[in-house]
Amino acid sequence: MADLSIQQQFWNRWNAATREIELGDVSFRQAEVIHGWLQASGRRDLDILEVGCGAGWFCGQLLPYGRVTATDLADEVLARARRRLPDVTFVSGDFMTLPFEPESYDVIVTLEVLAHVADQRGFVSRLASLLKPGGRLMMATQNAFVLRRFNRVPPPEPGQLRRWTDKRELRELLSREFEIRELFSVTPRANRGFMRLVHSRKLNAPIRALFGNRVDRLKEAVGLGWTLMVLAEKKAVATQHRREAGASWAA
Repeated sequence: MADLSIQQQFWNRWNAATREIELGDVSFRQAEVIHGWLQASGRRDLDILEVGCGAGWFCGQLLPYGRVTATDLADEVLARARRRLPDVTFVSGDFMTLPFEPESYDVIVTLEVLAHVADQRGFVSRLASLLKPGGRLMMATQNAFVLRRFNRVPPPEPGQLRRWTDKRELRELLSREFEIRELFSVTPRANRGFMRLVHSRKLNAPIRALFGNRVDRLKEAVGLGWTLMVLAEKKAVATQHRREAGASWAA
């Protein structure tokens, strides 16, 4: 396993070469889902923590919903994000050891981070410990089923940890600390085999012209999306608290 300094070097390089330059359809679709969940809360006073924020591309979009704190190991990237987004509180370092106050956040957002941490169960427990009672976890993570079967992905580079999860593994990881409210895939993608043709933008253009994104949504519903999206609620919520929170959160 790569030590933290090598991981930090990798993520500084990777973000500078990718997320600080442009975003793709995978990121846009993840953002769309998260916005939907946040809008359903009807709240604009949330305490939000984004874990693994990278270049901070999503942090500014979270500000309309409340106060935003964001953290990442990539310290050089966060230094630039601070200058672009002064209203976001950026904290660089190892998420597992940073001194965040327990039960301080209404929402934790974490996009494509789980697959890149050494201790996934410890990571999930840490997320739960920082959420208030009844707090919500909004997670995106790579869909192992789709990536392994239908895509060629370059091997990890030095400092890049990688352990994808499928739906079953993700449910098992989260079930100790969270009640899963939604779990589904988004953004069908493939670059090898028959599925490459099934998802081809060129071949699907006439279908999209007729039916819009309904066919893509069907593919997502049957689990063919590149990303798994999870909305989960921290467990051990008293019945009274759940009734009180019902006015703020959609069931």
